[in-house]
This record gives sequence, structure tokens and C-alpha cells, in this order.
Amino acid sequence: MIFLALSVLFSTGLFVIFKYFGIYKVDVLKAIFVNYIVAFAMGFLLAERQIPISEIYLEPWFSGALVLGALFVSIFFVMAMTAQKNGVSVTSIAGKMSVVVPVFFGIILYNESVTFLKIVGIVIALIAVYLSSVKEEKSEKKGTLLFPVLLFIGSGTIDTLLKYIQTNHVAEQDVSIFSGSLFGIAAFFAFIILIIKTIKKRETFGLKNIIAGIILGVPNYFSIIFLIKALQNDAFESSTLFTINNVAIVIVSTLVGLLLFKEKFSLKNKIGVALAILGIVLVTIA
Repeated sequence: MIFLALSVLFSTGLFVIFKYFGIYKVDVLKAIFVNYIVAFAMGFLLAERQIPISEIYLEPWFSGALVLGALFVSIFFVMAMTAQKNGVSVTSIAGKMSVVVPVFFGIILYNESVTFLKIVGIVIALIAVYLSSVKEEKSEKKGTLLFPVLLFIGSGTIDTLLKYIQTNHVAEQDVSIFSGSLFGIAAFFAFIILIIKTIKKRETFGLKNIIAGIILGVPNYFSIIFLIKALQNDAFESSTLFTINNVAIVIVSTLVGLLLFKEKFSLKNKIGVALAILGIVLVTIA
């Protein structure tokens, strides 16, 4: 339970940092690239078992890390496009409701339990995610459904693959180096995109973006590490853990937005937080 709680706290920290990115006009792509480099370095420095970088491709989880690294960068851009085309509320809802994907595959692939109480808890949790995330925007954007659907599928695929690779290929002592490797791969893809953007429009990297990336990299690394460690705990089924993790992040992020950034807290949001707590309790009991 402690690893799950730490994963939620560090994931919420990412939300806070991204908020400040907007305030201080940080170039998100550049900061994301630096963040991946920092997380990659931490993964190898804190690894329990040392593996030469030149031999990483021989590890049974390398192909999975390759796919996840590419997905990390791809979903980042899908999130950006969804926010631009459909609005922030739709982006938040599509990203968090993607929890149904790993929950579904957890039940199918790992024969996890399906009880009435668990189903009710998950349904309540999904409703809570929607109510907690929706904002009363003055000019609600009505864009194409393509990007929200891609975000929903992509975010759910990342969680599902993470669970599958962790279960079948990642030894307990390799969690850090596996995480570092997928961040390194993500950094490689982000670097290619940066090169393409630089060719189109030359501009300095900026010390501000480097500092922002370093600040982001530390909690990003630990959010993944603690989530994987939580998945290794047999006390929780993955369908239960992903539901609790996503909904808890929504609750804590909503409260942080209210207290730290003075965001407007509508009646829907209040009902959403209350239902989220109920959903977590039901899923945990089940």
C-alpha cells in the first residue's frame, strides 16, 4: 500500500510541476526531453543490478521498453493535441478514464476476480473521474473525437503493457534499470523530434527549460518506480490497483488545484471527489 500511496503522491507532483510550466512559460517538449534524460540517469545510478548499456538489448524486457518509450512520447503529443482541439477537461477525462483498458485486460489475461461490489466500485470510480475532471469552461471546445479516442486507447495501452512486461519479464531487482531504459528510449525519440523542430525553427535550448526538466525528471522517475513496485505486490489485483491509483490521483490533484492554485470547485467536482472516495473504498473491499 505504501508504494501505491507514493506513486499517487509523485504523480500528483507531476501535475503541480506542469501547472508551473504554464505559469513560467516553459517549453514543454524541451523540458520533457531533459526530464527523460534525468530519469534515465537515475534508473541506472540507483539500479540494484548493474548491466552495461551496450548489453541492455539482450534483456527480455527490452522490446517492451522500446514500445513503451515510443508510446510515452507519442501520448505526450496526443495529450497536447487533445487539449488544443477539445479542451483541458476532455483531455483529463480521456486520460484518466483509460483505466478501464488495464482493468479489462487484467480480468481477461490474469483471471482476476469479478464481483458485483468490484464492478459497482469501478463504475462509481469512472463516474467520479468524469465529475472531478469536468470544468465549467466558458467556451467549450468541440473538436474531433480522434484525439480523445487515441489518448484513451494510448494511455490504457501504456498501463496494460507496463503490467504485462512487469509480470512476465522484469525481475524485482531490475525495476530501476528497466524504468531507466524506457525513459532513455523515450529521450531518444524526443531528441529526434527536437532535431526536426530545430531544423524548421532555430532557437536556443534555454537554461529555464533545462532546470524545469531536471525538476520534472525526479518525480517522474519515482512515479513509475513505485507504480511497478505496487504491481509486484500480490495483495492487490492489477484491476483494483489501477482503479485506486487513477482515481486517487484525480482526488489529490483536484484538491491541490483547489488549495494551491485556487481553481474553481463546482458542485460536480465536489460530488466527483465524494464518489471517488466511495469508489476506492468499494474496490478495495472487493
